[in-house]
Amino acid sequence: MAREFQRGHKAKVSDLTSGTDLYVGVQVAGPGLTFDISCFGLDANEQLSDDRYFIFFNQPKSPEESIQLLGAQAGDTESFRVTLDRIPANIHKLSFTATIDGAGQMSQVGPGYIRIVAGGEEVVKYAFTGAEFTTERAVMLGDFYLKDVWRFAAVGQGFDGGLDALLKNFGGEVAEEEPAAAPSQGAVPGFAPPAQATAPPAFGAPAAPPAAPAPAFGAPAPAPQQPIHAAPTIAAPMAPAPPAPAPYGQPPQQPQFGQVPGQGTPPYGQQPPAAPPYGQQPPAAPPFGQQQPFGQQPPGVPQGVPQGVPQGGAGLQAALQPYKETATGQRWTSQNQQLMRVDLTMGGTPVLARQGSMVMYQGKVDFGYKGAGFAGRMVGNATGQEMQLMRCTGRGQVFLAEEGAHLHPIELQGDGICVSAESVLAFDETLQYEVRRIEGHGIPGGALFTMQFQGSGTVVVKTHGVPVVLPVTPTTFADANAVVAWSSASQVILSSQVRLRRNAYPGHSGETVNLQFRGAPGNFIVVQPYEV
Repeated sequence: MAREFQRGHKAKVSDLTSGTDLYVGVQVAGPGLTFDISCFGLDANEQLSDDRYFIFFNQPKSPEESIQLLGAQAGDTESFRVTLDRIPANIHKLSFTATIDGAGQMSQVGPGYIRIVAGGEEVVKYAFTGAEFTTERAVMLGDFYLKDVWRFAAVGQGFDGGLDALLKNFGGEVAEEEPAAAPSQGAVPGFAPPAQATAPPAFGAPAAPPAAPAPAFGAPAPAPQQPIHAAPTIAAPMAPAPPAPAPYGQPPQQPQFGQVPGQGTPPYGQQPPAAPPYGQQPPAAPPFGQQQPFGQQPPGVPQGVPQGVPQGGAGLQAALQPYKETATGQRWTSQNQQLMRVDLTMGGTPVLARQGSMVMYQGKVDFGYKGAGFAGRMVGNATGQEMQLMRCTGRGQVFLAEEGAHLHPIELQGDGICVSAESVLAFDETLQYEVRRIEGHGIPGGALFTMQFQGSGTVVVKTHGVPVVLPVTPTTFADANAVVAWSSASQVILSSQVRLRRNAYPGHSGETVNLQFRGAPGNFIVVQPYEV
């Protein structure tokens, strides 16, 4: 019985099948879309160091024929033959990808999959839908990778660029446009009829070529073909290509910065308003944790579906649709105000994050302790700017959060910023950081301390609530317990004020500490609506 994988699942190939001569089938389709399905043979550094192991329509096989492109068959849009025990030692990973040829986005595709067949039987399958993607034009479907033994991983990671951008991402070079050579028909291995078909054609699958026997190594039998317009209708409506057309012809309403999608709907348990008249904007989705009113269309779902009918065949999927993972193709992505995602596959540099801030991760990620050394610990203990960090490396996505604090990624491009250590959640290892002393009078020790970050990279800053950013002027003062960060070029003067209060008692002077900021135009401070 075939195993059903979800995104991020991994297993040894030997646990799935004892065979090493495998059939890999990919099914992906969408109305009006054309796809290029390829296999990248990568080295130990996950780079395409040998162009002969980029298997696509213009290069259908590797030199020793351990990877072969077979074409559409048995309901699959594209298929491959992979002989693991013949792959050269310098190839450590086979990455199977699908890219859109021309205009379109991956959010427009119907249900698809990547599957492995051994001896004519399907042993593992990873299914996906367009609802898992947004504006991406490519997707990394699955990998065979060598870690002591060959393993298989369901990836399902979107990629913004097309085939050329994906090729450059793996270290390859895009050749000049040349007439495409017809693939050799004699390269396909011999065929023999298998026992039975394993899967019907999926929505939008192109018609298969004339019936031919399945490969002798165990490809699935051809399934009965259907015309495209006679294919069964999928239950889940496909997400339209952004920018999505507004319902009933009105312009789309974009949420403001910091606004949770769906605010403004009635609280849970109250009667939802009647369906809006024709031409009016329907209500947005309810906040997370509140129930979708029965029959009300969630945001992003095409109108015209009868109200009360569960979307995608399941009401749960429709209710969770507004809160799905946000994939922008960038290294740092805010999932919401309190959750940050960092994609380690982009940039190729590790991330340093506060210990215990990881709430979830996908892919192959390693976490290690980042020590400050003896001198660093001494400085941290003396200044109060010690950070307990973990080092995140690998290829995957890490989700970070801490106690519901608001998170703000700040990208530095050669400039600097000063942030208190307790307000730092994570940052790129490429940034340089050190403890900075702020001189002052009238306070114990005569100084305060902060962390200064400089270089090129991103630092994620935590705040209690939504902060305000103010320009620095000669008359800018801030409470030292409320200020979060400021530009490193600002001049900071620490002063103390003694104010006697009515309820003052022996030993308590009512002393407060203020920071005065000065600097040239362009300098700023960040203040939160909270005192630590």
